[in-house]
Amino acid sequence: MSGVTLNIQADQWRSHLDRYADRVPGVVPVAKGNGYGFGLARLAREAERIGAPRLAVGLPSEVDQVREHFSGDIVVLTPWRPDDHEAVRLARDPRIILTVSRLADLDVLTNLGDDLRPRMLIEVQTSMLRHGIKADNLPGLAEWFDLVTFEGWTIHLPMGDTLAEAKELTAQAIGVRRAPVWYSHLDWAQAVDLSHEHGFEPLLRVGTALWLGQREALRTTATVLDVHPVRRGSRAGYWQHKVPGDGWIVVVAGGTANGVGLAAPSPGKNVRGRAVAAATGGLEALGRALSPYTIAGKKRWFVEPPHMQSSLVFLPGDVEPPAVGDEVPVEVRLTTASVDQTLER
Repeated sequence: MSGVTLNIQADQWRSHLDRYADRVPGVVPVAKGNGYGFGLARLAREAERIGAPRLAVGLPSEVDQVREHFSGDIVVLTPWRPDDHEAVRLARDPRIILTVSRLADLDVLTNLGDDLRPRMLIEVQTSMLRHGIKADNLPGLAEWFDLVTFEGWTIHLPMGDTLAEAKELTAQAIGVRRAPVWYSHLDWAQAVDLSHEHGFEPLLRVGTALWLGQREALRTTATVLDVHPVRRGSRAGYWQHKVPGDGWIVVVAGGTANGVGLAAPSPGKNVRGRAVAAATGGLEALGRALSPYTIAGKKRWFVEPPHMQSSLVFLPGDVEPPAVGDEVPVEVRLTTASVDQTLER
């Protein structure tokens, strides 16, 4: 099969997953979106294999993609909303733990009838300002605790040094009701220290560090689909860009549908990062962009922006071209990529 392939050194990758689970006994694996490049079903099976009692998904619509592959509790991270019919249905599912981030939604959820006591986490608002109930409003939750199955507090922290914020919010939440605290983006040792101080069970939701933490075990390649000799000044591609010299047009699998040439925005926190972004943007504006494909040991230039499922790259004439059917390395961001196949080796 031709296309973009995620190659997994299976023993090495699974050894990393096992070590992580042993080191962080409170880990809650996260499987959401594109499944970090692996797909949701594969991650659900791996979460089952390492013995995780809970698995987190992003959306209510993702539950059915993991349910058959994982036997434990499934946590929906996106806060529950009464206008989401799938979320309302899941409120009656005993395997599902919902996330609630607004008092108004909690009021609706506890009045769905049938003596329903939905399982839920209460999200505490952090400095991320994405979701959550403000810490000052947490004491007002007391009247609802007897109407739900309360699974704990969830605190989704920003990146960086957030221990002080974690300490403050944990103390405020535990002061209202002692229950497990679920963290994102906190060091496990710090979470354990907080649990010893306040007497609760710590849990740590983890995605990238778990699934992509052993990058050496993962390699993405693309199939060479065609190779064409070209002369300097001849034209190629949709937009008929001039070829910069004698050489080869190499047509490789992978395009925008696979996430090739696409990247999540960079935080650009330092001068160098901003300079690189500006330089790259300038090259793209001039019709030149370095592709993520490596041929004969070097990344090669795009002839034009990638197509939907293939890309054209230029290879100088003094380099031996690959053969049709060969696999060449392609660098993609697995959190935004869609691969055509996954092979375990």
